[in-house]
Amino acid sequence: MWITRIFLCETGDEMAKTIAIANQKGGVGKTTTCVNLAAALTAAGKRVLLCDMDPQGHASIGLGADKRDGKPTIYDVLINGVETVPVIRKTKHGDLLAANTNLAGAEVEIRSLENHHYVLKQALEPVQSLYDFILIDCPPSLGQLTVNALCAADSVIVPVDCGFYALEGLSALTSTMSMIKKRLNPELEIEGILLTMFDSRTNLAIQIAQEIKKYFPKKVFSTAIPRNVRLAEAPSHGKPIFEYDRFSRGAESYLLLARELIENNK
Repeated sequence: MWITRIFLCETGDEMAKTIAIANQKGGVGKTTTCVNLAAALTAAGKRVLLCDMDPQGHASIGLGADKRDGKPTIYDVLINGVETVPVIRKTKHGDLLAANTNLAGAEVEIRSLENHHYVLKQALEPVQSLYDFILIDCPPSLGQLTVNALCAADSVIVPVDCGFYALEGLSALTSTMSMIKKRLNPELEIEGILLTMFDSRTNLAIQIAQEIKKYFPKKVFSTAIPRNVRLAEAPSHGKPIFEYDRFSRGAESYLLLARELIENNK
């Protein structure tokens, strides 16, 4: 197989590493990263669950799910008490807890539940032993859904686009994480900061990358995700980049990111 020539991995019996993909700034590549990292890890032989916590449901679409098929979603697990395992959908690129627009209502409804910050954490507990990695796609806001994701996570991958407002968005998220770590989830750590939409031909991208590495030494992934047309096109076809164009620069980058993540968690 073309992927196994790049790297081979073995699965283990340990509990899943739960990673939130988060940034309060929109348009930084959170969902693109969640979908393609899940697919790359799956291709590497890892057992992966993608949990879509964004009411837009774009990560669900990216793995080929139909948001309007009437099947139960993560909303039913969080709000209606439906068991988690039967809601999980099998895809070629990893398992999926899908989302649709119903999840928007959970921002308000979840507040009335007992231990409302930990509803997602409790929902994921029964499946922890079934996976090596659980990836959570967060909405671009600090509401109850994002707080639940951060309370359920062991760590956070922070995608940062190499644009003018990159540091502002990163600063806001790290402040939020500090608050969550202090009050709700003392184990929460930064898994890594991921440079996205990186164009090495521009001085701005290089300067932003240098600034981020200066403020967050040893926290920036070696792999950067380039600006890539094929990456942008793939979601409209309901496919991860590996199925849409496995030889693209975007596909290569997410394979390298998956390898780096696996190496960091050995």
